[in-house]
Amino acid sequence: MMTKTKLVLGIATASLTVAGALVSQQAVAGTRAQHHATEAALVSKVDVLEAQLRAMQDEVASIRSASGQGADSAKVQELDAWMQEHKAKPEKVVHDNMIFFRGGYARNDTKRDDLLTGNQFGGDTIPALAGVLGGNKSNKDGWYIGAGFDFGLTDDVWGLMADTEVDAELMFEWKSFSSKKFNAAATVSPNINPNPQNGPLCTLINFASGDELPAGAHGAGSNSCNSVNVSQLTLTAAPKIKFMKGSKFRPWLIPIGLGLHVISPPSNGVTVLNPGMMFGAGAEYQVWKAMHVGADVRYHLTGRSVDGVNTDGMTAGGYLGIGF
Repeated sequence: MMTKTKLVLGIATASLTVAGALVSQQAVAGTRAQHHATEAALVSKVDVLEAQLRAMQDEVASIRSASGQGADSAKVQELDAWMQEHKAKPEKVVHDNMIFFRGGYARNDTKRDDLLTGNQFGGDTIPALAGVLGGNKSNKDGWYIGAGFDFGLTDDVWGLMADTEVDAELMFEWKSFSSKKFNAAATVSPNINPNPQNGPLCTLINFASGDELPAGAHGAGSNSCNSVNVSQLTLTAAPKIKFMKGSKFRPWLIPIGLGLHVISPPSNGVTVLNPGMMFGAGAEYQVWKAMHVGADVRYHLTGRSVDGVNTDGMTAGGYLGIGF
């Protein structure tokens, strides 16, 4: 009986073992199938995402390509239009150089009061001789004419100021301070055909070289000398700063320049040259193409006289300029 019972228990155990093994294999098989199904689903989703990403990248690349081609095409068209415009229309020439012609009012700070202008010994210097050899002093006021040219050096003060031009100016001007009259002066000598219109020492020199004296007959002088012309020639060189380049209206400034004055008649020491400084300011306007009109004021300062002749003074007037 015990033997049968053990046999039955052994068979039951074996059956349970086999059944458990079969169940376990089925469970494992089911788990593997689910795992493979999950992996397949994930792989499928990754493939879909990769495909979408590749599609997006391709679309972005195509957009960039199309946009680049459009920009390049627009640039090419713009360059073509610019070339055609400049071929059809000649390039505008900017005039940095100018020649100009000036004229206007001149004034010296002091009147001429020396021997050859007839007043030093005939005015109020020596009361006893007043009115004998001379009359009044020469005039301070006069007029001038002149010309010069500007040569362009830089358009921006060598990189320091935009639209500000620096020119080198060379100029000359001739100033006349009228004639000094000697109608009130006595004749040079009562023995030489007295003429109430003849005057001071300049008349004596003129007589000596003329036909009033036998020794100088048919000479270079004249028997009538009742005035002397007071004039002055000035040569200058200076830097000129012109503002607002590119504009029709352009103010300018001369901070300082060099001037050389030549006086006529000579001083008492027969000196005719006197160097000094010049300062100026003005403005010009472009009226038509290369034609300009302008106005300026200049002051000449020497700081010393030429043997009693002072050449300090100013000029104010207008000018006509031609650019080239």
